[in-house]
Amino acid sequence: MFDGVPAADSAIRFFHGFHWLQILERELLYFALFWFVIGMIDEMLIDILWFALRLRSGRFESPVLPATHALPVAPAPIAVFIAAWQEADVIGATIGHMLGVWARESMRIYVGCYCNDAPTIAAVMRAARGDPRIRIVINDHPGPTTKADCLNRLYAALVEDELRQGQRFLGVVLHDAEDMVHPRELSVIGEALASVDFVQLPVRPEMPPGPHWVGGHYADEFVESHTRVLTVRDALGAALPAAGVGCGFARAMLSRIGVLRREQGERGPFVAECFTEDYEIGMLVSHLGGKARFLRLRDETGELIATRSYFPDTVAGAVRQKTRWIHGIALQSWDRLGWMGRPVDVWMALRDRRGPLVALVLSVAYALLLLQAALAPLRAMHWIEGDPGLPLVHRLVWLSFLGLLWRMVMRFGFSAREYGAMEGLRAVGRIPVANIITIIAGRRALVAYCRTLRGKTVAWDKTPHLDHPVLAKKVMRPAMAPSPEGLPA
Repeated sequence: MFDGVPAADSAIRFFHGFHWLQILERELLYFALFWFVIGMIDEMLIDILWFALRLRSGRFESPVLPATHALPVAPAPIAVFIAAWQEADVIGATIGHMLGVWARESMRIYVGCYCNDAPTIAAVMRAARGDPRIRIVINDHPGPTTKADCLNRLYAALVEDELRQGQRFLGVVLHDAEDMVHPRELSVIGEALASVDFVQLPVRPEMPPGPHWVGGHYADEFVESHTRVLTVRDALGAALPAAGVGCGFARAMLSRIGVLRREQGERGPFVAECFTEDYEIGMLVSHLGGKARFLRLRDETGELIATRSYFPDTVAGAVRQKTRWIHGIALQSWDRLGWMGRPVDVWMALRDRRGPLVALVLSVAYALLLLQAALAPLRAMHWIEGDPGLPLVHRLVWLSFLGLLWRMVMRFGFSAREYGAMEGLRAVGRIPVANIITIIAGRRALVAYCRTLRGKTVAWDKTPHLDHPVLAKKVMRPAMAPSPEGLPA
């Protein structure tokens, strides 16, 4: 007895109190299911277009550049920009490798350093060994500022060199301090810039030593995005985002953007307050009427012509980096770029900016799983009623499940093709890891964005780099020039 109420009646009332949890369960299910179906349709459209492109071209793999027929000498050199803040552990390997594999290329490497970062400056000087193709530019602001601010300082140095030497560069290629470049990159970009204003080559994350459950998810995401999604965007003529590495801009277009930015109070073509200045400037090329291309090619040995680097292999490091990406791409670019362009550009912008929404939907989905697990014993003992739901809801649940299986198959296929079958299997197992990182990064990005709205200064929240692919691979083949007819139309 409890206050005159029979024990049985008390138990019934006690378990009836879980009724509100069943209501919450149903609402979470409807919310998650709605967005899962929308997302599945979106991804299936990309899949259909990608398969159609592959069938039309008669191949499911990147075209191979022949090793014969040297490319004519470029009419002007290419400038390579590298912004470096506290990169003493990796910048030397990057510069040394570039000078080695691009020994016959007409180029100049501009390395942006800071007056209060002596170790990085010393590492650059050791790697340069007096090579006149290396130009060290010391930022007049103590670091860290932002990467865009550092790139603007490099751009100013480039303009000064052009005025002094009376020769303009063909274009500017962006790279990070931890990148390992491909020998044929500059030749491919240089040839493409003869007819377009912006070109992006793939990014190929290297698998870090050890289990790499965190670092490996970058490889899974990039190989699918830079095989499937950007190929479709390129074919549709949609605006292409710049990845910040392995991307080249025609000199005339960069000058045009620079003039536009100076009218807005910037020091150069890159927006100093933007976390993803590379993404924004790539999109801006198309918005200004320029031509952009994504080129996924392989050399004569079958090696992907791409930028290789290690990505963070800790949850904390991955969350910091993805927070910066979501903040810049999903939130800042919404403010700065709006929803310009054709319907296909709006579609792709929606895909780019869905990071916070994806984080929310994934949070709801995982909360729903935990709630269902907690209610399952009560249902099994018939202490609470089961929720039969509507037939349509059951069909949509099964449809979403089939969509998840299809995404697993696609993830396996892309990762296995580039990294091997075992990594393809691990890629499927890394999906929950990627989801958890997205959830945490989405929340942090939203909080950080709100702080900037209240006036917080934007600073370079960079990812520390300790390892370099060059140190693992030791040596790479010498550069070879591609054939002009090797580039896809």
